[in-house]
Amino acid sequence: MNWYRHSKEEVFEYLGTSVEKGLTDKEVEKRLEIYSANELQEEPKRGFVVKIIDQFSDFLVIILIFAALISIIIGEARDSIVILAVVILNAILGIYQEGKAEKALEALKRMSSPTAKVIRNGYIDVVPAANLVPGDAVILEAGDIIPADMRLVESSNLTIDEASLTGESVPVEKKCGAIIEEDVSLGDRENMAYMSTIVAYGRGKGIVTETGHNTEIGKIATQIQSLDEDLTPLQKKLNQLGKYLGIITIIVCVIVFGIGILQGRGILEMFMVAISLAVAAIPEGLPAIVTIVLALGMNKMVGRNAIVKKLLAVETLGSITVICSDKTGTLTQNEMTVVKIFTNNKVIDVTGVGYESSGKFKIGGKEIVVEEIQDLKTLLSIGVLANDANITNISGTVSILGNPTEGALLTLGKKGNIDKDKFNREYPRIQEMPFDSNRKMMTTFHQNYIAEKIVSFTKGAPDIVVNRCKYISINGEVLPLNDSLRKKVLDTNDYFAKDALRVLALAYKTYAKLPDEISTENTEQHMILVGLVGIIDPPRPEAKEAIVKCKEAGITPIMITGDYKETAFAISKELGIAESSDEAIMGEELDKISDMELRKIVEKTKVYSRVSPEHKVRIVSALKAKGEIVAMTGDGVNDSMALKKADIGISMGITGTDVAKNTAEVILTDDNFASIVSAVEEGRIIFRNIRKFVFFLLSCNIGEIIIVFTSILLNLPIPLLPIQLLWLNLVTDSFPALALGVEKGEEDIMKLKPRNPDTPIIDNSMMIDIIVQSIVIGATSLLAYIWGLNTFPGNLIKARTITFTTLILAELLRAYSSRSDKYILFEIGVFSNPTMVYGTTISFLLMLGVIYIPVLQSIFHTIPLEINDWGVISSFALLPLIIGELYKVIFNRKNKI
Repeated sequence: MNWYRHSKEEVFEYLGTSVEKGLTDKEVEKRLEIYSANELQEEPKRGFVVKIIDQFSDFLVIILIFAALISIIIGEARDSIVILAVVILNAILGIYQEGKAEKALEALKRMSSPTAKVIRNGYIDVVPAANLVPGDAVILEAGDIIPADMRLVESSNLTIDEASLTGESVPVEKKCGAIIEEDVSLGDRENMAYMSTIVAYGRGKGIVTETGHNTEIGKIATQIQSLDEDLTPLQKKLNQLGKYLGIITIIVCVIVFGIGILQGRGILEMFMVAISLAVAAIPEGLPAIVTIVLALGMNKMVGRNAIVKKLLAVETLGSITVICSDKTGTLTQNEMTVVKIFTNNKVIDVTGVGYESSGKFKIGGKEIVVEEIQDLKTLLSIGVLANDANITNISGTVSILGNPTEGALLTLGKKGNIDKDKFNREYPRIQEMPFDSNRKMMTTFHQNYIAEKIVSFTKGAPDIVVNRCKYISINGEVLPLNDSLRKKVLDTNDYFAKDALRVLALAYKTYAKLPDEISTENTEQHMILVGLVGIIDPPRPEAKEAIVKCKEAGITPIMITGDYKETAFAISKELGIAESSDEAIMGEELDKISDMELRKIVEKTKVYSRVSPEHKVRIVSALKAKGEIVAMTGDGVNDSMALKKADIGISMGITGTDVAKNTAEVILTDDNFASIVSAVEEGRIIFRNIRKFVFFLLSCNIGEIIIVFTSILLNLPIPLLPIQLLWLNLVTDSFPALALGVEKGEEDIMKLKPRNPDTPIIDNSMMIDIIVQSIVIGATSLLAYIWGLNTFPGNLIKARTITFTTLILAELLRAYSSRSDKYILFEIGVFSNPTMVYGTTISFLLMLGVIYIPVLQSIFHTIPLEINDWGVISSFALLPLIIGELYKVIFNRKNKI
C-alpha cells in the first residue's frame, strides 16, 4: 500500500491499532507469525564446498588435474603428487584470503537499530527492533534510528535525516497531518519515516506499516540479491589465457605424439613425452603466484585504508575508467558548515577557519577579532542561543546532537570563542517559539544579554525574517532598514543562494519585560537585522585532490546524489567534477528517456541529482554498455543496488550501512575518497606486475616446449623429464615470478590512461617479446643439451643435468631483465628489488641441492657437475639476458608504455 496517501484514521482502522494503546502482546505474537521478524534477509553466504569448486574450476587447473591422472595411470605417481599438491595449495590460499576478508567485514558490522520504544497494552515499553510488527505504535525522539517503515501520526518539529536512503544531505521536515494525493518519490513523503533513517530533531509517534524485507530498505536488499555478478576483467583475461594455453598444449601434444609413433618410438615413451610437454606448456605456478600477488596487494590496501573482500577485485580497481560517487559523506564532509557571513554590511568568508576556539576570523587574508566587531559577536551569539543542538566531544571525537544546521551555527560560535553552555548560563532562556514550517522561524527569549532588558533572538528564512525587520545593526549602531540597505541584504541572499548555500537570517528585539502574549504578530515584528549566514555541506579537501589525480589518470569522476541540482552542481564545480550546468541532469529527466538514449547522455553528463536507486543502476548499466569499467562509491542503502551492479563497489566503513558494506567489493575504513586513488594505484601496479611475471613464466614455458619439441623432431632422447620440468615451473620460476609480483610501480603509473578493458594480458607487443625470448632460451638450452650429448656420449643423465642447469640459470638471470620492458637492467638497478635478489638466490641454492644431494639426485635424475661444466653452462645461460637487454635498446623501449 501507498501508506503516505492515507489519513491517520485510515491507517489505524486498516492495521487495527491506536496510538494511545498500541497492540496487545497476544496480537503481536500473531502478527510475528504472519510477518516474521523485522530483519533484513541476508543473501546466503557461499558454502565451503562452493568455494572449493570455484578454486578448481579454472581451465589450467583442470588440465593439470588431467595430467596428474595420466601420470598415475602410467605409473609416475611422484609427478602426479607434485602436480596435485600445487593445485591444492593454490585452492587453500584463495579460500584463506576470502575468509580473512569476511572476518574483517564482520568486525565492521554494527547493529543499526537494536531496540525500539513502543506503546503496547497501553504502556510504554522498550523491545528489540526485530520484534516489531505492522500496527505497533513507536515513539520517536531525537537521535533515534527508525526501526521500521511507519506512517507518522504525531510530530512536533520532527526532522529526519534520510541521507542513507535518499542521499538528501539536509534533514527532512515531517508533517504527520499531510495526505499526499499523488505518487511521489521517497524524499518527498513528508508523513512517512523509513527504516535505518535517523531522527535529527524534535519528536513524534508512528504506526509501523512495513517490516523486514517489505520495508524500503528490504526491497533494495532483495533487488541486490537478484543482480548477477559479472566476471572481473582479470578473471576474463586469465580464463581466456588458460583456454588458449590449454588448446595449444593439446594440439602440440597430439602432434608430438604422432611424430613419435611415426619414428617408431613406444606408446608408453610418447605418453611420457606428451606429459612432459603438457607440464612444460602450462605454467603450474601461475595460479598460485596470481593468488599470492593479489593477496599481498590485498594486505597492502589494508594498510592504505581499503579492505578488499575478493582477491580478483584488487586488480579490477586498477582498470576502472569511471568512478560514480555518492555526494553526501563521500565527496562532502556530511557536516553542515557556515562558510559565509554577511554582517556589518560586509561579506566574511569563513572557509578554512579551524574548529578550535580562537576568537579570530579572516577576511581576504586579514585577521579580525570577533570581540572587536560587535555585530559579528551578536550574530554568533544569536546562532548559539537560539539553538537546540549540542556539541559533544567523546574521546576526542566531536559530533553534533540535533539538527545539523543548528550544529553548524554552534560550530561557528565555537570558532568565534562563543561557548553555548557558558552563554546559556549567563543569558538564560526564559521562553521560546519553536520553529515550524509555516512561520519558518525560531525565536528564543533571554535575560541579561542587554542590561535590564529582555532580548528575543530569531533565526529563519531570509525572505521572511528580513520582511519582519524594521532596523539593521551596522557598526553596533541601529539604523532604519531603508530600501537601499534592504536591497543589499536581499541581493547578498541571492548571491549566497546561487552558490548553493542554505541561507539563514538572524535578528533580535529588545523588551522592557517579557511580553504577556508570545505570538509571531506580537514578537516577531519590527526586529533588528544583524546579518545572514550561508551554510553548506562542504567538499572534503582530500576529495578535491583525489579528483585531480583521477583526471590525470584518465579516470572520469561522476557525482550521483539525491540532493538538488543546484547544490549538487555547485559542489561538483568546486571539486572539479563538472564545469558547466549542461553536464548536470535530474532524475525526473531520466524517467523520460530510454536506456539507449541514456547511453548517449552518460558520455557528457558528470552530475546526476535527485536520483532514485533505480536511476543509479540504470546509469551504471549505461556506462558499462559503453565499455567503461565502473566503480561506484557510497555509504547508504540507496547506493547498494548500484554498488553491486558496478564492476567495483566501494563502501564507506565508518558511515556505511551494513547493506552497503555487504554488497561492496571494497570497504574504505577511513571513509576517505582519497583512499580510492591509493587503491587504484595499487591495482594498476598489480596488473603491470602480473603482466611482468606472465611474460616471464610463459617465455620460460614456451622455451621448454621448444627444447622438447625440437629434440623429438631431431630424433634425440627427451632432454628433460616431467619431474625436472615440474621443478623448473614450480620452484625455479616461482620465486623470481613472486619477486616480479612485488616490483614497485613506475613513477608515472598514475599519469597513464586506463588500459582498454578488452586488451588481453598478452598483447601483440608482449607476444613478440615472448616469442623472441622463448626462441633464445630454447635455442641456448638445446645447444647446451647437444654439447652434453656430444661431449659425454652414452651419459644421457649428465646431458640432461647440463640442460636442466643451463635452463635454470638462464631463467634466473632473465628474471632481472623482465623487471621492465622499457629500461635496461642497469637503469633500474640490479639490486633495487631486494625480493628478486632473495628469490633468485633461493632458487639457485635449491638447484645446487637437486644436483649435489644424493637423495634428490635419485628423485630428479641428476648427477654432480664438474667445475669445467659450469663455465660452459654459464656462457650459454648469459645469452638470453644479453640478447633481451640488447633488444630493449635496439627497439627504443623507453618510448613503450
